[in-house]
Amino acid sequence: MSPIGTVTPERYGESMVFSQRLEYAARLVEGRLEQLVGSLAREGTPPRLIEAMRHATLGGGKRVRPFLVLEAASLFGVPVSAALTTAAAVECVHCYSLVHDDLPAMDNDDVRRGKPTVHKAFDEWTAILAGDALLTVAFALLAGPDGDHDPAIRAELVCGLAAAAGAAGMVGGQCLDLEADKLNRPPAPDLDHVRRLQAMKTGALITFACEAGALLGRATAAERTALAGYGDKLGLAFQIADDLLDAEGDAASLGKATRKDEGKATLLAVAGVARAKDRLRALEDEIVAALQTFGAKAEGLRQAARFVINRNS
Repeated sequence: MSPIGTVTPERYGESMVFSQRLEYAARLVEGRLEQLVGSLAREGTPPRLIEAMRHATLGGGKRVRPFLVLEAASLFGVPVSAALTTAAAVECVHCYSLVHDDLPAMDNDDVRRGKPTVHKAFDEWTAILAGDALLTVAFALLAGPDGDHDPAIRAELVCGLAAAAGAAGMVGGQCLDLEADKLNRPPAPDLDHVRRLQAMKTGALITFACEAGALLGRATAAERTALAGYGDKLGLAFQIADDLLDAEGDAASLGKATRKDEGKATLLAVAGVARAKDRLRALEDEIVAALQTFGAKAEGLRQAARFVINRNS
């Protein structure tokens, strides 16, 4: 990481180009997660569980989802310090999902973020419990005293995250993703199925991250709709880019195994690589258009979309 000085919420955004802003946000989130795990240790959480949670959350990841929370909130003048707990809650849910997705019963991955997955570094039962702990602590963060000062906003954030992460969101999307492989169902689903799967598995949490910033900022209904549209399209772009990296990327650069999506319900499988790349390029214009109402203030979110679409790791 580049030398950007002492990391405090007050310095976020100070004359930073996008890459520095993303890195700075990641460091802020890392610090909040470190603080969270430390507090759980002091409350008597078993040391093995603490270490597994550290392994799952600290020392890696671009922190795109919490970055979206911070950037969306900043559109409405919300200080980073006031949005950081919500951003950390979103990242806890994301990290939990990775821990469970990597398990032998699901995607059976050995490497994540360039290091052994939690079930490889510890064992399966520890990984399951670490994921469970991260999921539940996310809601404690949103509902607790470090969340928003308005109980109604805290309740709406809790309900929104539950919907995005649950049976009609990320968990349901993972079910659709695994059905073909685990139940030997016929391959070659249609585009509608792929779009639904990706919207649930990847898009729901990304969309919530954007809407959470709007909630913290007391945005209007129109502003929330605009950010939800941005998040939905960004989630689709993120998944297509991820599928392309799996098909064409290098495992050493990505820090995880590649060629694992062959036979899965992806846009590449249904439409081919060329059409997937065309759709990805088209999505960039659609994403930028979704932010039109916010003008220059949304440049960080526009840059986030370009980063997602053009990333190589």
